[in-house]
Amino acid sequence: MLYLVPTPLGNLKDITFRAIEVLQSVDVILCEDTRTSSKLLHHYNIQKPLSPYHQHNEHKIAAHLVDQMKAGKTFALITDAGTPAISDPAFLLVRECVANDVKVECLPGATAFVPALVNSGLPTNSFVFEGFLPLKKGRQTKLKQLALEERTIIIYESPMRLVKSLEEFAIYFGAERLCSVSRELTKMFEENKRGSLQEVAAYFKAKTVKGEIVIVIHGKD
Repeated sequence: MLYLVPTPLGNLKDITFRAIEVLQSVDVILCEDTRTSSKLLHHYNIQKPLSPYHQHNEHKIAAHLVDQMKAGKTFALITDAGTPAISDPAFLLVRECVANDVKVECLPGATAFVPALVNSGLPTNSFVFEGFLPLKKGRQTKLKQLALEERTIIIYESPMRLVKSLEEFAIYFGAERLCSVSRELTKMFEENKRGSLQEVAAYFKAKTVKGEIVIVIHGKD
């Protein structure tokens, strides 16, 4: 079978007892980056074989992994941080497992957009998660669509593109549209900046931006 195991966003204490038990019990742990995952596993004294599974090899090895599971092996899939398949590899492997009647179980746990949304002060009753927006092809079309979206909008962004994206959102959504930017969630320098798109863009333009970014934007009134 396959276990999907969420891992901490930053603070290593943000992992469930059950997640640790599962990682200790499986035959192999699939991970994006063995160096990153080794730090977490070493912290909890988990000694299991690691095998790379990422966006560059998932198409090639998914079927092979399913064959191993059908033969009796149990795998756990983790990513560098958060829940597998949420803007991280997992979908292809899960689909292959489902198609071959291989049991899949997803544990609850850390996902970056949830604390960012709850902490934003923006409506949480209805929202749309867009992950990373297209960088070029289809971006303008997507922004025009989102400008009309009435639900709260959640977007992931890189620190290098944050200011440019906020300025772009201000053009398409209106400079006074409310937003919240969360970065370095659960880490020592966690920051949540709230205000209009114009205000938040100006704030981050005046400083060096680091860390993983979640942008939460108020829907169209």
